[in-house]
Amino acid sequence: MDWRDVCVASYAVDPAVVAETLPEGVTVDTYDGDAYLSVVPFVMGDVRPYKFPRAVGPTFGELNLRTYVTGDAGPGIYFYNLDATDRLGVAIARATYRLPYYNASQRIVRRGGTIEFESERIHRGVPGCAFDADYTPRGDPVPAESGSLTEFLLERYRFYVEGRDTLLRGEIEHEPWRVQDVTYDVRENDLFTVNGFETPDGDSHVAYSPGVEVAAHAPRRV
Repeated sequence: MDWRDVCVASYAVDPAVVAETLPEGVTVDTYDGDAYLSVVPFVMGDVRPYKFPRAVGPTFGELNLRTYVTGDAGPGIYFYNLDATDRLGVAIARATYRLPYYNASQRIVRRGGTIEFESERIHRGVPGCAFDADYTPRGDPVPAESGSLTEFLLERYRFYVEGRDTLLRGEIEHEPWRVQDVTYDVRENDLFTVNGFETPDGDSHVAYSPGVEVAAHAPRRV
């Protein structure tokens, strides 16, 4: 698949706030003493099985809230929700991999250099979740600086998810991120409250990437 027009808006929070939400087997990963919650709108492009042509793969929007953890295999990502417009993909991910995917209606428009991203959760039986933001990248894409907060937040090559009776770990492969500065204007964001968090104080750390090509492996038992 491709991850395209990726915006990562990250908020520093008390590690104890994150720790109480995590399953057994992972612990909070911090940068300069802070844990982070990241709001990530982007486009999933040409999602398909290994060695299948791009033409068979759907392209759709996704919006997630995630945090940063360490587990048995090292640092990774822990997802609280992944809202997406591909109903079949949502059903498969929920049933097969226990990923917290939810059906959503989204409008994603590129107007000049600005990406307009609106999302409204429409999944039956769960609370609604609205999001509305614009983001406009600036400058040229460059690798994240070694040791920087941006590198800490983006250079993650696995995720952890709570399975039916165990922790699951999924590995991903892609080239290092190339990132740009970005102007981020958010008008509505329910992601924190719907996941049981207070809206963080302070400004977000925001990075944009035009994207990467990704190979994702099915999660396995830890």
